[in-house]
Amino acid sequence: MSSPKRKPATIKAKPKDEVNKKALAWIGSIVGVVVVAIALLLIFTS
Repeated sequence: MSSPKRKPATIKAKPKDEVNKKALAWIGSIVGVVVVAIALLLIFTS
């Protein structure tokens, strides 16, 4: 008896070097808010 032939598993090919643009946007906005907050603190405390 021969075993039935199996179909090869379909794997979605996702490029590994793709940059996560949503994460970059979040990180950039957080860094921007922190920079603005520090600048405002420096302006108002002096």
